[in-house]
Amino acid sequence: MTSLGSFPAPTGATRLAAVIGDPVRHSMSPTIHNASFAALGLDWVYVALPVPAGAAGAAVEAMRVLGIDGLSVTMPHKDDVAAAVDRRTDAVERLGACNCVFRDGDELVGDNTDGDGWVRAFQADTGVAVAGSRLAVLGAGGAARAIVEAAGRAGAEDIVVVNRSAAPAEHAASLATVGRVGTVDDLGDLEIVVNATSVGMAGGPDPSGIPLSGTWIEQHHTVADIVYQPRSTPLLDEARRRGARTSGGLGMLVHQAATAFERWTGSTAPIDVMTDAVVDGLGSPAT
Repeated sequence: MTSLGSFPAPTGATRLAAVIGDPVRHSMSPTIHNASFAALGLDWVYVALPVPAGAAGAAVEAMRVLGIDGLSVTMPHKDDVAAAVDRRTDAVERLGACNCVFRDGDELVGDNTDGDGWVRAFQADTGVAVAGSRLAVLGAGGAARAIVEAAGRAGAEDIVVVNRSAAPAEHAASLATVGRVGTVDDLGDLEIVVNATSVGMAGGPDPSGIPLSGTWIEQHHTVADIVYQPRSTPLLDEARRRGARTSGGLGMLVHQAATAFERWTGSTAPIDVMTDAVVDGLGSPAT
């Protein structure tokens, strides 16, 4: 194939993957996946497709008709896609939300790679095993639920969900057999604390905030944040000031994409290439 910049030019045999969402033009996924396809010499291309709310089922049907081989799913379609696929992984059955669709023969299989992506990223970043750990998840939204579910499957010993509203916390905690609802008073006895809220996110409702308060952070903690913009959040800055180990959100972004990439292509994802693509796309750590 001839080259178009650093990427191969599409051919009649090029395989297609895409992300659907509304909005979706801001997505980093095309940058991550196209860089990975190019690095491995795979004749694939990845595009962003705006799909309005309510049209997820039609998008899944289009995947069948058009021969699209991989699909990433972002808001507001995760629940609807989970209902539209032929088969769901255990994670999707438990979460009711799908962020990745791959082919298995003639079947379209819905998966959720967010939680496993966090587990893979956290362990690679810190060297701390999730198996046997005692951890807290701050928040009870979609990302928090995925992390609770995956951490439970990964063998965590104790998972505490801390959230302002009791009912969502109870639902999130129920996704792991070792899950329970807790408060800030539980954090001192735990080893890992994960911020799975939008607090500290650039452009979010509280970009300069810290979930709960930083006073609970001690040197024995490993503090993780799923926010990747900015690369170092106020929570991580405070954790480092208090001598704790930290893990940022960029790794989860990369590893959830890597899991999807492997589902689609059968090839091992080039993690370093993916990470470099994200870093180049986001700019300096301070932004």
